[in-house]
Amino acid sequence: MRLLISPNPIKTSLVNLISTIPFPYSLRSCRLDSARRSSIPMAIAPKSAMASVDTETGLAKRFWIKFRRESIFSMYTPFVVCLASGDLKIESFRHYIAQDVHFLRAFAQAYELAEECADDDDAKLGISELRKAALEELKMHNSLVKEWGLDLAKEISINPATVKYTDFLLATASGKVEGVKGPGKLATPFEKTKIAAYTLGAMAPCMRLYAFLGKQFLGLLDPKDGTHPYQKWIENYSSEGFQASALQTEDLLDKLSVSLTGEELDVIEKLYHQAMKLEIDFFSAQPLFQPTIVPLTKGHNTAEDRLVIFSDFDLTCTVVDSSAILAEIAILTAAKSEQNQPEDQIVRMSSADLRNTWGFLSKQYTEDYEQCIESILPSERLEVLDFSKLSVALEQLSEFEKKANDRVIESGVLKGLNLEDIKRAGEHMIFQDGCPNFFQRIVKNENLNANVHVLSYCWCGDLIRSAFLSAGLTELNVHANEFTFEESTATGEIVKKVESPTDKVRAFRNILKNCNDDRKNLTIYIGDSVGDLLCMLEADIGIVIGSSSSLRRVGTQFGISFVPLFPGLVKKQKEYIGNNWKPLPGVLYTVDSWAEVHAFILGC
Repeated sequence: MRLLISPNPIKTSLVNLISTIPFPYSLRSCRLDSARRSSIPMAIAPKSAMASVDTETGLAKRFWIKFRRESIFSMYTPFVVCLASGDLKIESFRHYIAQDVHFLRAFAQAYELAEECADDDDAKLGISELRKAALEELKMHNSLVKEWGLDLAKEISINPATVKYTDFLLATASGKVEGVKGPGKLATPFEKTKIAAYTLGAMAPCMRLYAFLGKQFLGLLDPKDGTHPYQKWIENYSSEGFQASALQTEDLLDKLSVSLTGEELDVIEKLYHQAMKLEIDFFSAQPLFQPTIVPLTKGHNTAEDRLVIFSDFDLTCTVVDSSAILAEIAILTAAKSEQNQPEDQIVRMSSADLRNTWGFLSKQYTEDYEQCIESILPSERLEVLDFSKLSVALEQLSEFEKKANDRVIESGVLKGLNLEDIKRAGEHMIFQDGCPNFFQRIVKNENLNANVHVLSYCWCGDLIRSAFLSAGLTELNVHANEFTFEESTATGEIVKKVESPTDKVRAFRNILKNCNDDRKNLTIYIGDSVGDLLCMLEADIGIVIGSSSSLRRVGTQFGISFVPLFPGLVKKQKEYIGNNWKPLPGVLYTVDSWAEVHAFILGC
């Protein structure tokens, strides 16, 4: 991996190191780089989802991106997966339609109240058009109801999750928002406009979510097969008309929010987020009359089963590569020691020499890595995975990785790092969004018999343990290399434990071998690089997070199929009988975020 050292001297304290180093490359650029590995450092600028959006992007769009986790959780609910697959029992769909009819009636009423509050003619007209669209949607639902001969008033009661959302929506449209005066007490027309904005803030996420789901489902339909029982529903929510209504709702929210204060915009954000969470509850509450593929742990029996989660660390769990952090600590430590060097301090190179050496090692690694990857690829793409051939090829990569580590040790760049500085840096490591929460839910769930193992090339296991400790995670088992110390100062040597793909898969196998009771193991490996390939393939379920080009290239040439997780689950749901999850050899599932991992394995 390329070493990217900041061009300017580091002047910040170690406590603030992670957040203040002006790293010049984004996480996305790293993910797409072909030289993907954590032996040679690469610094990555942490970017939140919101920060990656242009500042001119509208309010609704920013909120949708910020709360994308909730949309993923809705999409992965058992009801939605069954609906997308087409095997949802008709009883479930009938119940859902009844809930949605109640939902739409509340929407139409909320639009009417919002129109009354708007003081702009264009806004009033836009809201009126949205109300008409909701009424047209109601007509579609009514036609479906008639097709099935369903009497909504007599046969199906409205469930609490539906009532909770509609009560929330109508309360908002009536001005009953925390910290906001009701419509009957409003002093000016401008204050009424706020209520219109608040109402659209509570409606926009629902509209966007349905538009999003409609598009997702449409992409999974076979154009040659018109037998999907809920195709009419899918076509409605993926239609240009509904997509336009969702966009119009967002545009109106943006326009109504232009003159609001920061405090008032915060109110809208809270309403938006609350609506997204209520949508998850709405879909989760729909009754099912069939076995489902999700969540994976739904049938877990603590007496008979064991869930074993394996994960890589660098750029799988974190947004900053640990080697880059260790490099910056080394340079900062050298700069400080040059100002005040005790006689008994370990002799080390200057900060300028360190920076130059890291740059040289990085350049050499990048060039050699590209050549190594090229040399291990088969001349022709394999149609089916040949695990033995892949293992032999990755043995060559393993030798390359070990030699690269030897060069780092021999260079002396790791001498003199202080253990406490390393731990403080670990405390400020920035995790991928949702990663710590997922592990917390795993290890603290009393209904799961679960173990979590982190397998990492990281040079210093203390850095990893400190990072997880800062997230309140002490139960994770860390398998990594270790620095050697004289008292609390690194000697520059590494206790080599996990340096390569073969080391990782050996550790993976040994961990499972030591699970020597009669429980049935379900193994999941989450990784992002070529070094994780063997482990991901040996696990029952291998999950690729991110988009490493070198991983895709190697995997594809050796006959590995990369399947996006949600479409993969929908396909398996079509074939699902119950308790028959069968891993597919040579198939790895891909995700964009830890929210997908969480929703798949644990549910909401």
